Amino acid sequence: MKILVIGAGAWGTAMAISAATHKDQDRVSLWARDPAQAQLMQAERANSRYLPGIRFPDALTVVGGDVMDHVADADLIVLGTPMAALRQWLGQLKDCRRPVVWLCKGFEAVAADAPAGSYGLMAHEVCQQVAPQLQSGALSGPSFAAEVARQQPTALVAASAHEGVSELLVSAFHGEAMRVYANNDIVGVEVGGAVKNVLAIATGLCDGLQLGLNARAALVTRGLAEMTRLGVALGARAETFMGLSGLGDLVLTATGDLSRNRKVGLLLAEGKSLEQAVTSLGHVAEGVYSARTVLARARQVGVEMPITETVVALLDGQLPVTEAVQHLMVRDPRGE
Repeated sequence: MKILVIGAGAWGTAMAISAATHKDQDRVSLWARDPAQAQLMQAERANSRYLPGIRFPDALTVVGGDVMDHVADADLIVLGTPMAALRQWLGQLKDCRRPVVWLCKGFEAVAADAPAGSYGLMAHEVCQQVAPQLQSGALSGPSFAAEVARQQPTALVAASAHEGVSELLVSAFHGEAMRVYANNDIVGVEVGGAVKNVLAIATGLCDGLQLGLNARAALVTRGLAEMTRLGVALGARAETFMGLSGLGDLVLTATGDLSRNRKVGLLLAEGKSLEQAVTSLGHVAEGVYSARTVLARARQVGVEMPITETVVALLDGQLPVTEAVQHLMVRDPRGE
């Protein structure tokens, strides 16, 4: 199988490395937008900017130039780009006859000039709009790029409405260091991948304020309930949220030291401004950009998400850090 990974950031590179270590792969190409970067990575056999110290396997080749020259020769195209770039890439690949899958998690941001009441779309909904004929899907689940690149044990979910796409993803990535489970509930998988980033900011804030392990457990548990409510309202199966792309990804992102979204919450707790927190990361923290769209989508379907509301108020400067926890604790009692 010939695989093309588009996007040479940390996550795209990590998945290219993972695929290239698979014993049945013919060739894995990692496409970098900057030709100079592509040449440097190919010469160094590493992505020193995002994954320093991790060497590329022999089956991985870094390429540049016109990406469509490489698409024509691939059996599977993997988009390792941020959510903000997904619509553009799917539009460019709309006539592709090979399966196209994405790694990004989140809801698409709503344009500033969009009508009142507009809400962001999930990745598969964007695909339905711009490239409905594509055989497409998502690869998601609890995973940090550095650990995947180091071949540490990881389990992911291949989600698609097309059974053949899920099977192809399992074939491409399932190996000694990675287990891949097929799931046709792409709505549930994508809601989990989006909402967990928002909840991780809240958990980082909780830990940064040293509120204790009881508070963290309560936040993660009630956050999972929020995530499930939204997912079910959008057509997902409730059991999906007890799996890798729900509970698994939430626990990892909310508590793992490599989590960028958790780090944003920790920095806000230290008194950093949102701009300072985001700038210091050097990477995209999707929760910062998707929090408002998650909340807008929840309101559109009439789902209450108090933790998400608090995070949005905090990010928008409407709620001081010191009052964020109180804002949640003063809510009226109710049955679980």
